[in-house]
Amino acid sequence: MIYKTLLFDLDSTLWDFHSAENYALTKLLEKQGVDDVEAYIDVYVPMNRAMWRSLEKDEITREELVETRFAKLFDHFGFEKDGKELAAEYEAILGTQGQTYEGAEELLQALRDAGYDLYAATNGITTIQKGRLSNSPIAQYFKKVFISEEVGAQKPSEVFFERVASAIPDYDKDKAVIIGDSLTADIQGGINAGIDTIWMNLAAKENRTTIKPTVEVRSYEELLEFLV
Repeated sequence: MIYKTLLFDLDSTLWDFHSAENYALTKLLEKQGVDDVEAYIDVYVPMNRAMWRSLEKDEITREELVETRFAKLFDHFGFEKDGKELAAEYEAILGTQGQTYEGAEELLQALRDAGYDLYAATNGITTIQKGRLSNSPIAQYFKKVFISEEVGAQKPSEVFFERVASAIPDYDKDKAVIIGDSLTADIQGGINAGIDTIWMNLAAKENRTTIKPTVEVRSYEELLEFLV
């Protein structure tokens, strides 16, 4: 066994975030009386992604992201809305969505059976992520779930990984690996922390960055073949 401690990202690694986000956005926008929901989603998704990248770089605060993204979205279409109020409504809806990719539960079962210690390490809002975990079949496989808002730092910061390491009994960074879909958050975070990294590239995207994972896999089968 190469590793002992597996740190799993959740969104777009095990969870189908695209489906969960699309459902929550659609319900929120319909509740707000939006006619062209798709037009709003087309603006929101890249804007939200850019804001999370800014958060990773400490260019904005978590509060700014959460409380302004929906106000900015509606402002783009010429409407004034209370971003904090919309954020609360969105969180309530998204927190019910725990969709996983096909094979995710079987993957975790196989890895646990193989003797690995499984942990989740996710950037996200505590209420949302805990709600989604309670509605997801994979929560049972993790010894502990680390959510950036609770940790007090987010991936890719070294502080995030230091706090995670301090909370794991007998943690050995030479036997730990971070597994995730995000080059900028998961893989760069692992590099910052001095641990190995596995890029879960399920979408078969081209790496256009200078960030180099220890290993790249494009399916759960490839991951199992590497680890078991």
